[in-house]
Amino acid sequence: MSKRPKTLREIFEKKFPEIEKCLTADGFDDAFIGIGEQANKKLAVYDKEKCLKILHDRDGMTWEEALEFFDFNVTGAYMGALTPVFFTSSDSD
Repeated sequence: MSKRPKTLREIFEKKFPEIEKCLTADGFDDAFIGIGEQANKKLAVYDKEKCLKILHDRDGMTWEEALEFFDFNVTGAYMGALTPVFFTSSDSD
């Protein structure tokens, strides 16, 4: 039986060993959905709705507080060319 990766870094090492550099969003491992590619770069991709749910459930924020915090501190934080991407489904309200 193979050991299932527990952390996002372990997932990267097992499933995406070719990725040397990829920034991740601290505290949002459960919202990680995969790797995106852009202009020869590989970027971590997160589900925005899952990120908001984490802020709501884990940190006790209202939905409005979670959205304001997320917009300012997460998607508003540019960390260079390898900044993670936050996905919003076309099915979202």
